Amino acid sequence: MNTAIIGTGNIGARLARNLASGGENFIVADRNLAKAQKLASELGGRTTAMSISDAIKKADIIIFAVYFDVIKALIAQHRGDLAGKIIVDPSNPIAPDGKGGFKKTIPADQSSGQLLAAMIPGDAELVKAFGTLGAESLASGANRSPERNVLFYASDFPEAGGAVAKLIKASGFAPVSVGGISQSIRIEVGGDLHEFGQLGKLVSAKEAEIII
Repeated sequence: MNTAIIGTGNIGARLARNLASGGENFIVADRNLAKAQKLASELGGRTTAMSISDAIKKADIIIFAVYFDVIKALIAQHRGDLAGKIIVDPSNPIAPDGKGGFKKTIPADQSSGQLLAAMIPGDAELVKAFGTLGAESLASGANRSPERNVLFYASDFPEAGGAVAKLIKASGFAPVSVGGISQSIRIEVGGDLHEFGQLGKLVSAKEAEIII
C-alpha cells in the first residue's frame, strides 16, 4: 500500500523520520511543496514529495498530520478522492487557553476521531493513531529495547487497523489496539491513555495490557 503523510510540522516530520528509519517507502506532502521537498531530500530515496492533492490521489493510507480543523477542511475539499482510502487521524482537538495551558476545542465528551469518522466518505475507513505521544517522545521513544514503547490506535475496521499497525511497527513502536473508534477519546489529549493525560508517560506492551 502507498502511504502519504500530509503535513510536515513537528508530528508529521518526526513520523516521516521514524518511518524512513524503518525502511518504509512513502509520500510527504505539505501546502508548502518546497517544505515537503526539503524533508524528502533529507530522508533520501524512499521518500517522495508531492502536492497535497496528488498525494491524496496516489496514496492508499493517508495520515493527516495537521490540526483537527485543517483535517476537516481537507476532507471536505478532497472528499471524492478519499473514497476507499484508509484515513489516519493523529489529531488532538486543543488550543491555548490563555493561561499557559491548553483547552479542548470540542465538547468534553466528544473525540476528534468520532467526529471525523462521521465526516469521511462512507467507503473510507478511519484509524485513530500516531497522536498519543508528543513529537519529543516520538523521537526519543522509538526503537527502545529490549521492549518497545507503545503507540495506541483505535478503529472500527480490523483490516485498516492492521495496516496502520504495520506502520506503527515500522516507526519503532509496538501497536496496541484500544478497540473501536468510540474509544478514540481515550487516546487523545486528556484521555487516560495519552501521554499528556492521565497516563503521563511512555509505556511498554506489558504495561499497556494492564491499563487498557
